[in-house]
Amino acid sequence: MARIAWLDDAEATGELAEIYADIRSSHPTGQVPAIMRTMSLRPDFLAAIRQAVNTLHFKDGALTRAQHEMIASYVSAINRCHY
Repeated sequence: MARIAWLDDAEATGELAEIYADIRSSHPTGQVPAIMRTMSLRPDFLAAIRQAVNTLHFKDGALTRAQHEMIASYVSAINRCHY
């Protein structure tokens, strides 16, 4: 059970609905990850995080997006965190 309140797809309107649609369109599963939903009560903050993820964190550079994902998954496993 989540301890952080968030808005599901059916509850999202306006800017949040647009951000959710953008996330779904680019996410491999076609879903909005729970970690992103935790920021749903602040669409402005979610938009800024989304921008940072797209332009900094997962942008190909020295490492590919796949390599970033593998490192993030490995670190999460070490920390016993499902994110």
